[in-house]
Amino acid sequence: MQVGEFLFECLKNEGITDIFGVPGDYNFSLLDQIEKDGEVRFVHCRNELNAGYAADGYARVKGIGALITTFGVGELSACNAIAGAYSESVPIIHIVGGPKSMMQMQHKPMHHTLLDGNFDTFKNMYEQITAYAACITPENAGIEIPNAIQKARETKKPVYLTIPTDVVTTDMTSRAENPQRKKTDKASLKEAVRMVTARLQAAEHPVILPDVYAMHYGLGEKVEALAQKMNVPVVTMMMGKGGYDESLPNYAGFYCGKLSSNKSARELVENSDCVLAFGAVWDDYNTGLFTDKIDPLAIINVMPNYVQIGKTIYPNIIIDDMIEAFPTENHSWTLPNPVAFPFDQMNPSDGNLSADSYYPQFQNMLKERDIVVTESGTFAWGLAEVRLKKGTTYITQGGWGAIGYALPAAFGACIAAPNRRVLLFTGEGSMQMNVQELSSMLENGCKPIIFILNNKGYTIEKYINTVKSTVYNNFPDWAYHKLPEVFQHEAFTVQVSTDSELRQAISEAEQKCVKQLCIIEMMVTPMDAPEIIHRMHETVLEMENKSKGLLSVFK
Repeated sequence: MQVGEFLFECLKNEGITDIFGVPGDYNFSLLDQIEKDGEVRFVHCRNELNAGYAADGYARVKGIGALITTFGVGELSACNAIAGAYSESVPIIHIVGGPKSMMQMQHKPMHHTLLDGNFDTFKNMYEQITAYAACITPENAGIEIPNAIQKARETKKPVYLTIPTDVVTTDMTSRAENPQRKKTDKASLKEAVRMVTARLQAAEHPVILPDVYAMHYGLGEKVEALAQKMNVPVVTMMMGKGGYDESLPNYAGFYCGKLSSNKSARELVENSDCVLAFGAVWDDYNTGLFTDKIDPLAIINVMPNYVQIGKTIYPNIIIDDMIEAFPTENHSWTLPNPVAFPFDQMNPSDGNLSADSYYPQFQNMLKERDIVVTESGTFAWGLAEVRLKKGTTYITQGGWGAIGYALPAAFGACIAAPNRRVLLFTGEGSMQMNVQELSSMLENGCKPIIFILNNKGYTIEKYINTVKSTVYNNFPDWAYHKLPEVFQHEAFTVQVSTDSELRQAISEAEQKCVKQLCIIEMMVTPMDAPEIIHRMHETVLEMENKSKGLLSVFK
């Protein structure tokens, strides 16, 4: 078998049927192999950064994704997307077509390189933002390709493979091997279960907090079953949004430290004497700029390869095994009274659009098994407090937060699940980053409903900026609802500025999205934002004032 044939057979075994990327002379042999294969489709994106984001969105729906770029200029353009996938724990197989083996061995100053004869520079860079990086040869292909794919599967991180263009069509000289999977240390697991049992027996107000790793390891249903059996309330955070069925009666809301609009959810978490966290990351987004008041000694955090109880770590425990062994016998608590969620109340009116009115409309339109993609601006924070329906896949960058991520990620989600409804919520500034991928959506027959929030600038950055009257967060206005005309495709587009216009537009889009892409451009006043963004602004100001106070002490 040729190296290229083996590579794509391995990807197909993982359920990858679509590979995103941009053609370049060093990856032609890879793309030729895809066309010859016939079972894998190359999805041509408008640039490599977008292709990386699309592979990310695809992977969040199907569990793993793949990206092909050319050497140097292509792979560096995709760096931001791969770094984001590493930060967010999204497995992507990044395949780079490289110069011919002989050219590399002779250190020729080839185009798309730094012209210094060093062909390892970019691999060395990628080692910092991937879980595995290897240069493929006919001799090592049977070992390195399976190892890389398993590493992506086990760690939920991207991996990197560079393949010289001539190696793709060369026969393998190594035998393909199935790498050994990591196993749980039984003694460590037994001790962790014993300690968790003791904690639960003493707990009076436990709460379950599923987060990013539980979601990306596909453990949502197991956590749901555990929570219902124990009769314990469940609260989600930014990075784990969508990892738990929010239609269940024990779902108690969204927690984000001091920024939380849902006071009952905040009290449940911060007053808990036993926080059962599954795959939680305590970054600034999840903790509301580190304003959380959770007792660290009350936390039991089940991570991919270990369990942490208070300050004690029990190593070498696979997360699936710990959840399977989780002690639930003789533990059942009384759920708190049902809580009201921030956007439960619909207030029909014909006033101008504002966050208070359009978020309830969004929550009301959601259906089971929707794919909801949100941009890293005010939408990401507002929609975090929207209650999702059963089976919803929720996609956002809850930690990396790159502006421009959502549109190409939604494209990847559309390709991954052509029979599911995709809703994209993005800002006009984000659209200006990656708008060309709208062309890819139209070319590939994707039919998402796209909400573009036009509030005259990078609103979230204006709120977190303590310097007033800046101009650098502004940009020129576009006629966003006319974009399909530029790409020479028909679509349903409308511009709305009142609540009644938005209701009508949503009603029409829900009918028309069966056959065509829909764009709803929402015209709102500058600085329009949900309550959580106002809380963020106040918190940033408080932090700024405290830092100034500390500086004055040391002067």
